[in-house]
Amino acid sequence: MIVELEIATCGQGLYEFTDGLRSTVSTKGDGLVTLFVRHTSCSLLIQENADPEVRTDLKAFFQRLVPPSDHPSMSYLRHTYEGPDDMPAHIKAALLPVSLQIPVSRGVPMLGTWQGVYLFEHRDAPHQRRIVLHFA
Repeated sequence: MIVELEIATCGQGLYEFTDGLRSTVSTKGDGLVTLFVRHTSCSLLIQENADPEVRTDLKAFFQRLVPPSDHPSMSYLRHTYEGPDDMPAHIKAALLPVSLQIPVSRGVPMLGTWQGVYLFEHRDAPHQRRIVLHFA
């Protein structure tokens, strides 16, 4: 089974889609779900979903690690014509996963108590992001 989820983003940050994943695999029994994001400027994460400060801190850390291309420390970048957030978004996506695999037991993703599944948007502008789910 292959299904595609669409996630609307409104700028940089982590967007949880655990419920969408759960509903997609809820009738599937045992297996493995593979998630793959079809874009080069965002990534996928399994991360804590209890305290929103975790998401805020992760976003701040990666903004500090890879600042916009108009920051003096990023003057070596050449791919800048799509805006100061574009090449840094590609760098972040190169550092973070763009695919995940999660075991499923009796239609339930085997996530830990505080784990959620997130799209990590690295661009400033809103986007419609597509994630492919493959269940086997």
